[in-house]
Amino acid sequence: MRIGRGFRVILFVFITEVLGALGSIATTPAIDGWYKELVKSPLNPPSWVFAPAWTFLYALMGVSFFLIYEKGLKNKKVREALNVFNLQFVFNIVWSFIFFGFKLPKIALIEIVILWFLILWTILKFYKISKLAGLILIPYLFWVTFATYLNYMVVVLN
Repeated sequence: MRIGRGFRVILFVFITEVLGALGSIATTPAIDGWYKELVKSPLNPPSWVFAPAWTFLYALMGVSFFLIYEKGLKNKKVREALNVFNLQFVFNIVWSFIFFGFKLPKIALIEIVILWFLILWTILKFYKISKLAGLILIPYLFWVTFATYLNYMVVVLN
């Protein structure tokens, strides 16, 4: 029995959302304690903004991943692009543990800069296979650019 394309997209988005939520294991306990006490940028949004923003971005990532995956794992370029995606996704999750879990903003800043380049690399790889898959990751790159600035300001101000 073949699963419909719409259901497969939803499944990819669901899996991406669940894996993305792993970072909240480290983030949630730190929000009302350690993080609340930090001096932050005047541009820092309220804490409640982050969950919906990341939910939206993980949905985009899931759709983008699906668009590439459906091109077929027999294609070497598809496998390479998905490997880069998986690597950036691991860096995405690990950042929360470094910044919030271990409370190491300086190390997290280095890590998020690497993440930024991995996202850019993912976009370029995806774009060569599916323009749409690459383009829908651009908001993610913008958000991580902003998150890099916020992380930098925590390092500078604390």
